[in-house]
Amino acid sequence: MAGIDQMERNDGGVRMHTVGAGLRLRNGREVLRGVTLDIPPGRLVGIAGGSGAGKTLLLETLAGLRRPGRGLVRHDGLEPAEAAVPFGFVPQDDILHRGLGLRRGLWYAARLRGADPGDVDRVLDRLGLGARAAQRVDTLSGGERKRAGIAVELLSRPRALFLDEPTSGLDPATGATLMETLTELAAGGVTVVLTTHSPADLARCDLVVFLTPEGALAHAGTPEETVDHFGAEDLTGVYAEVAALPAAPEPAPAAAPQPRTRVRSRGRRPGPGPLTQWLLLTRRGGEILLRDRLSAAIVAGSPLMIVAMFALLFRPGVFDPARPSPSAAAMVLFWIGFGAFFFGLAYGLLQICGELAVVRRERLTTLRLGPYVASKITLLLPVLALADAALLAVLRALDRLPDAGLGVYSSLLVTSVLASAAGLALGLLTSAAVSDPGQAALMLPLLCFPQVLFSGAFVPVPLMAAAGQWLSAAMTNRWAFEALGAGAGLEALWAGGGSPLGPPLLTSYGDSFSHEPWSRWLLLAAFTTLFLLAAHRVLDRRCPTVSRPVLSRSLLSKPVLSTSDEG
Repeated sequence: MAGIDQMERNDGGVRMHTVGAGLRLRNGREVLRGVTLDIPPGRLVGIAGGSGAGKTLLLETLAGLRRPGRGLVRHDGLEPAEAAVPFGFVPQDDILHRGLGLRRGLWYAARLRGADPGDVDRVLDRLGLGARAAQRVDTLSGGERKRAGIAVELLSRPRALFLDEPTSGLDPATGATLMETLTELAAGGVTVVLTTHSPADLARCDLVVFLTPEGALAHAGTPEETVDHFGAEDLTGVYAEVAALPAAPEPAPAAAPQPRTRVRSRGRRPGPGPLTQWLLLTRRGGEILLRDRLSAAIVAGSPLMIVAMFALLFRPGVFDPARPSPSAAAMVLFWIGFGAFFFGLAYGLLQICGELAVVRRERLTTLRLGPYVASKITLLLPVLALADAALLAVLRALDRLPDAGLGVYSSLLVTSVLASAAGLALGLLTSAAVSDPGQAALMLPLLCFPQVLFSGAFVPVPLMAAAGQWLSAAMTNRWAFEALGAGAGLEALWAGGGSPLGPPLLTSYGDSFSHEPWSRWLLLAAFTTLFLLAAHRVLDRRCPTVSRPVLSRSLLSKPVLSTSDEG
């Protein structure tokens, strides 16, 4: 315990108090009702109650992540944003990338938060994780991952630590060990607040806060005082007593005490600037990709599979002016454009949703979304460009593309890379909007089918119905297909080639390939920019830095709030 006390030297724990704090959902349901609490510094506090009582919401409100719809919350007499108290928040989800080693994950967390990376090994030793430092996070036990989440927060030397059901899913012995660690932290001066369903956890707390099913304060006191207050035999019996309490009436607004006038900075804790964050995030993403052998194999193997399918599907010489195959030439270009789009989409779809819990937590410290999104592009776009270049080079070597000069192939490569960038940006937008990789996988065919049907390759745009023509304008694959056709000289091949099928096709496609490729490049770049801005916007809404008084879901947990499952 002395080691932790010394490690967590700070300005002392935080005194927190709430007066008449209440929260209301968008549907009008009151989830916290006039909660008034006074939590002395350096205490271990347990928040308890039945399912749906609002435990997690009260925890987030106490932490300053939620601004109450009415009433107030104070840290050391100031609003949380004004007090700017260093705090840690450990949600139920893992807040370290599972694909990284434990020490490496903590090293990146320290650098991104502006903490001292030299504290990593000391924190690991203090939490009994020193022997696991080189292990990947996904190989740790449940209790070790919980302690790893606490280690992330201790890097910032917090004065308050908030934990959402830290012992959930742990066996009794492991849970008891974790509670001992939290007891030591509180004894060292850190105010520790946690939610729990376990009476054994509550028995170790200095202060127990019970909420009624309606989200009102049932009682706050020591474990012994709580048992005596309800006349129960033990803390387990208190749950039944609280559940049987009559519904509390709508509380009247409480008189708010006058806060102190001293105001501190509202900014987040100091951290690295945008450029440094971008470099760190790009480096971390590359390390995660290289450590995940399956993902690395998919990234490297996908272009090879596409090339093999091209070789089997199309005969050589389809661009030979003497005996061309006009329809096959169009299909080769279409599938090049779609393959580039598909590479980008597939790479982007899993980039954010799999680490959303990490992003939510880092966003509450120093993470900027601009560098975060930019790091994804920086990491993956060069890989996509290499894949596109390899695809074009192999197809030319196999005589599936025209015998042309550097200018033509430069145009084809630029178009392919821009198509990949648009697909990657759309994948990142989708990944930011969904909640897990399973949902992202389901979106893949939904995003691909319209790109195939309305690209103008199978049904030329001039032959589409009016609604189809409008819809095709929103398909990036249409503009990639037209740019590839213009760059490869498809109009000239159809008009002057040796096949009688060329002129009728030229009539069907109209002026689809008569524009300069750069005009389509601008459209692809515009779509890419639009998708990236939308991804930034979605992430900003899903991973906010400012608390909101009206809410529909917990900030740091995935499930939508319901009357039955919100703790």
